[in-house]
Order: sequence, then C-alpha cells, then structure tokens
Amino acid sequence: MRKRSVGVSGLQVSWLGLGTLTWGRETSPEDARALVRKFVGAGGNLIDTAAAYAAGDAERIIGRLIRAGDVSRDDLVLATKAGFTIRDGRRVVDTSRTSLLADLRESLRRLGTDHIDVWQLHAWGQAPLEESLAAIDTAVAAGDVRYAGVSNFVGWQTAQAATWQSAFPGRTPLTSAQVEYSLLARRAEMEVIPAVRAFGMGFFPWSPLGRGVLTGKYRGGMPKGSRGASEHFAWFVEPYLEPRSRAITEAVVTAAEGLELSPSQVALLWVRDAPGVTAPLVGARTVAQLEPLLALDTVELPAEISSALDDVSGGPHQMREPNEPTIGLG
Repeated sequence: MRKRSVGVSGLQVSWLGLGTLTWGRETSPEDARALVRKFVGAGGNLIDTAAAYAAGDAERIIGRLIRAGDVSRDDLVLATKAGFTIRDGRRVVDTSRTSLLADLRESLRRLGTDHIDVWQLHAWGQAPLEESLAAIDTAVAAGDVRYAGVSNFVGWQTAQAATWQSAFPGRTPLTSAQVEYSLLARRAEMEVIPAVRAFGMGFFPWSPLGRGVLTGKYRGGMPKGSRGASEHFAWFVEPYLEPRSRAITEAVVTAAEGLELSPSQVALLWVRDAPGVTAPLVGARTVAQLEPLLALDTVELPAEISSALDDVSGGPHQMREPNEPTIGLG
C-alpha cells in the first residue's frame, strides 16, 4: 500500500487507516485479529483508536494482538485520543491536564506500548486550551508521544490550537487533524481543510463511507446486523437515513455500476483523492468489508465522475483544480 506524508512532518502513513470505533462491541476480538492481519499484510500501518472506544476495550484488543505476536508494534502507526472519559456511566469531555495525562497513562497500559505515535485531543473541551496543549508538550517531552493532533475541532479551533503551538520554540507542533468527511458530510471543506493546509498538517477523515450509508446497504431498509440496527450505534447512522442522503447514495451506486466498482469503493476513492486528505479512516467490521477497499491502491476515479459527485453532494469542490492529479502518494 502506498504511503503519504502527514502534512509537512516526517511521519509516513498508509493512504488508508483502520478505525476501531466498533471494536469490543460490534467487532469481536477474533474479527479484529483478522482485520489487522489483513490490513498490515496489505501494507497498511495506520490504526486509529481512542481511550473512549468501548470504555477502553478497543485499545485492549490492539494491545493483546501486539502481545500475542499477531502484529508487530514496529509495523504500526498507533493513533489514539484522549479527553473523553466515562463518569457514572456517562461519556463526558474533560480536557484538563490531569485528565488527559491520566488517559494517556491508561492508553499506554492497555496498548502495551511505551509510546503513542499520534496522540490527539478527542474534542474541544472546557479547560483552557493552553492547559490541554501543555499536556501534549509534557507527553512528548517524556517520550510517551511522538506526534500530536486534534480531533473534531472546527476550523477556528484548529487554527487557534496550531497557532498557539507554533508561537514559541519548544512547543510541539500539531501534525494532524481528524473530523468527519464524506460525500454526505462536506462541512470540513469550508474551514477545517483550509486550516489544515495552511498550517502544514495532515488530515484523517473519519466515516468516509458516510457512517456506512454510502455502501448502499440501507437502500432497501434496515439490514439485520448493521450498525443502524445496533443498540450502540443506531443514533450514529440515523441522521443519514433521510431524502438528501438517499439521493447522494443513489448517485454513488450509479457511478459504481458504470465503473464496475462497489459503492463503497467509489465513496472511498472520492474522499481519498480529495484535496488535503492524507488518509481516510475506515471502520470495516469484517475482512469481507475491508478487502475491496484494500484493492484500490492503484485505482482512481475519472475526473468527470469526481466532478459529478461534487455537484450532486453539495456543489463544486472549491479546492479541486481541473484534472488535479493525486498528490502526496509516494
């Protein structure tokens, strides 16, 4: 699998990242093992997780796979997040220095590693931003973290955080940002992606398949075993089961039929090669879902198809040049 540089940093990641939101709930440890082996076997290295995923179980599964020898720690770029915590059975945002560094200690323990490759603030919190960012500096200085990023920050928040870190020598520059981005969610084009590009950061879009809706699986109703039918994730899918999303999904299906690809492949290619994107994060729950996406290493969407999908999903992509070549692939 080809690699991409994460912004202007020296970090190299596979153009596709493996997300672990469902691990420990809808994805069993056995399925996770098969996914990691297939992903790494195809040359993938970026695995994205979080302290909050399944109350830490996603990280525990990754740690067990490393300890069991199913995958070598040296073959992975481990990205995790801090700032969401569970209190009295509820998820709350706590980006205080104390909470962030406590999350980091637990992540290192669960993952069974001595360092995190990309440590990200999971959300904008109530603590002063400079306090949260100081926790990153502390973690990097201690050798617990190699690179730092932010997740789910809007454009001005991304710019404020990146500016603060670049204001004085010795602070850790922000290397990456992560927000939702797909044909069903293009808000990142307005401010986040321009901010990311302005500060030389990499961009990891989550849910590039529109929370699974762009696969076309919901066209005929709610399939059994889908995330939309799940106790834990129905809320996650429901916002995209409305007329506008259905129309975009139909356009993706039509394009896929003409190109002899699957809707999932078309949706992922559109995100992968959009301006500013480093590595989309896919939450495949089975090897059968992952394999077709791994087959896209040398496949590109025709420019006229990308343009047509731009138009049907919200209008021309303002940062896309006519016949713009794929960038950042090495």
